[in-house]
Amino acid sequence: MFFLLLSTIALGAVIAGIVMIANRALGGRLPRWLAPAAAGLGMLVFTIWMDYGWFDMTSRGLPDGMMVVSSYETSNTLQPWTLVKPKINRFAAIDLDTVEANRIEPRYRRVRLNLFTRYEPVRQITQLYDCEGRGRIDLLPGETLDPTNVADMAWAPVGDDSRALSAFEAVCRKEIDPARG
Repeated sequence: MFFLLLSTIALGAVIAGIVMIANRALGGRLPRWLAPAAAGLGMLVFTIWMDYGWFDMTSRGLPDGMMVVSSYETSNTLQPWTLVKPKINRFAAIDLDTVEANRIEPRYRRVRLNLFTRYEPVRQITQLYDCEGRGRIDLLPGETLDPTNVADMAWAPVGDDSRALSAFEAVCRKEIDPARG
C-alpha cells in the first residue's frame, strides 16, 4: 500500500510537471489551475485503474497449479464509481499441488485454499472434499480431522456455480502420488 501511495504521488508530480512545461512552451497561456487539476485527475484515474486491475494482475500471476475458486465484489459510497461497477477486493484459490487423498478412504481429499485480500497478506486454510458425497469442510488453522468419522450433515454441499464445480472436479480428479496421499 505504501508503494502504491508513492507511485500515485510521483505520477501526480510528473503530470503537473508536464503541464507546467507545456504552459511554459505555450508562453503561459494555460490557466494556473490546470497543473494541479491534471495531477489530481491523473492520480484518481491511476488509483481506480489499480483497484480494478488488482484481481486480474494478481490472479494472472498465480503459479501453475493454482485455481481461482471464488471472487468477491464490493461497493463503497466513498468510491461512488463502485456503486455502478463493483470491484473485486478479495478472492480464493486452491493449490492443486497440495491435493492429498485420505489413506483409508481415497474418496476424501485434502487441499490448501489460499485467501487473497487487497492490502493484506495471503492466508491459508485447509479444505476437505468428499468426492462421492459432493461435500466440503473448511478446517481452522492447525485443526485436523478424520473425514471418515464426520457426520454427513457436517459437509457443506459444493456450490452450483461454475468455479466451485470446477474446483471440486479438479481436486477429485487429480491423480495422487501414492507416496504423498
